[in-house]
Amino acid sequence: MDFGRSDDPRVQAQLDRLSALSVPQGRLGLETITALMEWLGNPHRKLPPVFHVAGTNGKGSTCAFLRAMLEAEGYRVHVTTSPHLVRYNERIRLAGRLIEDGPLADLLEEVLDAGEDLGPSFFEVTIAAAFLAFSRTPADACVVEVGMGGRFDATNVLKPEVLAACGIAALGLDHERFLLAPEEGVPKEPMARIAFEKAGIAKKGVPLVTMGSCYPPVAETAIRVVAETVGAPLLPFGRGWIGEDWYCDGAAAELYYREWIEEPLYFPKPALVGEHQHLNAGLAIAMLRHQKRCPVSEASIETGLRSARWPARMQRLGDGPLTALASDQPVWLDGGHNPSAGTAIAAHLDGPLHLILGMLDNKNPRSLLDPLGDKVRSLSIVPVPNHDCHPASAFGPAAAARADLKEAMLNVPGDELPILIAGSLYLAGEALRLNEEVPG
Repeated sequence: MDFGRSDDPRVQAQLDRLSALSVPQGRLGLETITALMEWLGNPHRKLPPVFHVAGTNGKGSTCAFLRAMLEAEGYRVHVTTSPHLVRYNERIRLAGRLIEDGPLADLLEEVLDAGEDLGPSFFEVTIAAAFLAFSRTPADACVVEVGMGGRFDATNVLKPEVLAACGIAALGLDHERFLLAPEEGVPKEPMARIAFEKAGIAKKGVPLVTMGSCYPPVAETAIRVVAETVGAPLLPFGRGWIGEDWYCDGAAAELYYREWIEEPLYFPKPALVGEHQHLNAGLAIAMLRHQKRCPVSEASIETGLRSARWPARMQRLGDGPLTALASDQPVWLDGGHNPSAGTAIAAHLDGPLHLILGMLDNKNPRSLLDPLGDKVRSLSIVPVPNHDCHPASAFGPAAAARADLKEAMLNVPGDELPILIAGSLYLAGEALRLNEEVPG
């Protein structure tokens, strides 16, 4: 777990307290976060309209699109996402700006003091702090990313009365130890169970927008059953909405968006790189258009598509100390670590490349290599700072062990092929730090 470091001694003191919390082993449920909220005066019931987003891949990008579109409309927007890449402050954005160190230190101290006898987790404290800050700072909307799963995620204390819309992005197998833990009365098939857990954010009367027919049929069915059970209006891709590439002269020229019987709309391709981002953008558009609490114009949707930024998701690094270690080769950064992410990366990078990879030891070491296939011309394996990770031997005989990202960059063959740094968001954060591209 990356608890973060801070140059501010008051923030660091609270981060040290966070790091001392025990990680729940098998504890599932909302009892602890609910009790913590009670101690804090139930701030989660005093929020501006909330857009709540779950999913295996793409939920952070969807949140980035939502924020950009809402802000283009002139709304002040609170955002909480995870994990942070370089600074813990990235997890809490207040009315458009990352929380500053002084208020953050006070906030964490207040929440940690309140929860001292409850034994909350790192993420429960973080979400409690975010919701407490949101309740005290004027804004027009909130965008909240689920941490893991949905049904038992700390963000799922949110009640229907504060929710504008819920969304579920792409699904895949991840966090199996938690999300596939044996339990009575839940789907047994793995993808159906994953979908069931994500659909746990559905609430009565709140639009639930999903990628529908993009999921395996068992997953789509599991979500539909949950939505019907709780009384959530379901708006799946393929029936409630469609968002995909519109081709002109053989190239994707625009984002085609259409609701079931309405006239189609045409938007510019999103600024975030990769074809998978067109679906994420469509999900965000559908969430906004199927709710009534924060109206957003087509012009603001277009502006948001052009302006959305989401670090470490197929991000091309700029000039900096890290990229200067290579020759004039483009350097791409992605935090993807599961097969779905690998497939998306492979679809974007359509030629040979040099891969610098670092993966936590609880991830499948083949999840990125297999989708990339024979595109990889050289493979450098680096440690993920402060985490247990796979050694080079886990990636086959062609993998070369490097001490760190700097050594790996210095040893990439000096040709014109692009370099991809991938395998972990924690590694991506280290790359951003070394290249002096700290998210703001």
